[in-house]
Amino acid sequence: MLQRFYTVALNTFVETIRQPIYAVILLATVILMILNVSLAAFTLDDDNKLLIDLGLSTLLLSSLFLSAFSAAGVMSREIENKTVLTVISKPIGRPVFVLGKYAGLAAALLLAFYLGTLVFLLSVRHGVLQNSSDPWDAPVLVFGFGSLGIALIVGAFRNYAYGKHFVTTVIAVFTPLLTASVLLVGKFDEHWDLIPFGSNYFGGQVLIAAYLVLLVVFITAAVALAASTRFGQLVTLIICTAVVGLGIISDYAFGQHGAGSVWAAVAYRTVPNMGPFWIIDGLHSSTEKTSVTLEYLAYTTAYALFITAGVLNIAVAAFQKREVG
Repeated sequence: MLQRFYTVALNTFVETIRQPIYAVILLATVILMILNVSLAAFTLDDDNKLLIDLGLSTLLLSSLFLSAFSAAGVMSREIENKTVLTVISKPIGRPVFVLGKYAGLAAALLLAFYLGTLVFLLSVRHGVLQNSSDPWDAPVLVFGFGSLGIALIVGAFRNYAYGKHFVTTVIAVFTPLLTASVLLVGKFDEHWDLIPFGSNYFGGQVLIAAYLVLLVVFITAAVALAASTRFGQLVTLIICTAVVGLGIISDYAFGQHGAGSVWAAVAYRTVPNMGPFWIIDGLHSSTEKTSVTLEYLAYTTAYALFITAGVLNIAVAAFQKREVG
């Protein structure tokens, strides 16, 4: 059974990253992260705080769209085209098929989120230029754009010379290069002077905030897969957007009215609460009260796993009775 699960997951992962929409959303995420550095320069308060807000929001929204479109591509489209019959007609149970699809989809989303996070961290390291006379962060620009340029050149060459898939090659080259770039940037300041590693870097709370957003991505992927067992691309996107949107405002919209309204109480207990994963407001406080502790991370991780498991059970039940013939 594990071999069958692995086969379905691997095929789903490869199929997902080869979808055109995957490359489009990933490229749009990178471009938006770069533009955020300039967009955050128009506040009257802390521009770098807004830069972090915009970066985390971009990661969440891009993952939301990527979850919905990718899940529709690997599940609902297979059901509509009846290509799923070639899999479940073999000795692969429907629960294994659904869970394998989720594992492959989650792995592809994790890869896209990882790349988006690396670009986000570089943008945070660069920071917002408060004045037109402020120097650009040369290491960030050289290593960041250099990694992307090399990946595009290698991808184009392998596609032209050997017929290899362009997007897959670019991602395979871009991922290690960008990882090395983020590490190398930590050894230089904006003028290429050597500094102690990480002394001019982003804070650990930023990484924790990104991790918590990743937990929301895994929940969204499960919701998207469950929706795509019964609905098409548009409805799946609407359901995912509604779950994430209502989940973020759950405490405000439902929680405070739960004592006086039965409907609010039901909604508060039905809609997954995304509030614990969104810690932007506490990122810039240095007090112990607002710092994210390991205990908090453990509770939120367990909460995300619980929600994901529940949604995947719904996905298995919905697909179990789905007519695919």
